[in-house]
Amino acid sequence: MEITRVYEILKNKEKAEVFYDERPVWIQELNHNIAKVGFIDNFEEKDVYIQDLYEE
Repeated sequence: MEITRVYEILKNKEKAEVFYDERPVWIQELNHNIAKVGFIDNFEEKDVYIQDLYEE
């Protein structure tokens, strides 16, 4: 995923179908090229590279 798209999602608070490793996530915050994400299917959180995030 491009960093500009991550900023759009964070700024607009829009509902976006974002995935990491085939699991749905929401982006909590961004720190350079690392995003803190929360997994929708449980309470797990993880720091991931934004290039590993994707939309369907």
